[in-house]
Amino acid sequence: MHKTLRVMRATEIEGVELASYRLKEVSCSWFEMWEECREEGSPLARWSEFTDTFMDHFLPTETKAACAAEFESLKHGSMNVWEYHIEFVGLSKYDIHMLPTMEARVRRFVQGLRPLDINEAATTALNSDMNYVKMVAFDQATEDSKL
Repeated sequence: MHKTLRVMRATEIEGVELASYRLKEVSCSWFEMWEECREEGSPLARWSEFTDTFMDHFLPTETKAACAAEFESLKHGSMNVWEYHIEFVGLSKYDIHMLPTMEARVRRFVQGLRPLDINEAATTALNSDMNYVKMVAFDQATEDSKL
């Protein structure tokens, strides 16, 4: 899905903009209904709660499944580290059960790296207090030093 978005022509982008503009009206109405359906006295909704509910309502199950499958097979490949990170973050929200902890997130990120980068990154992740942001920065620095 995300790879497809990168190669859109101008007319396709205009179509996406038009669709998002139209969805804005629908989403505002839907949000008001959603807010009214919540129990009285409920704590304020978190953004993540709203977006999860919104995505469940408006995004077809098939699309979510396709994005989850794309995430599961995501590899660093010919992308640079930053592009891989953007794809990883964008697709990971469709398969969150795979990433219950920070360690799982780092492990999955490392698994998708190029074979030559995996050993270095895995060793670093095991030997330090590595979170996802630090791992991306480490891999970016490693890539920059190789260039």
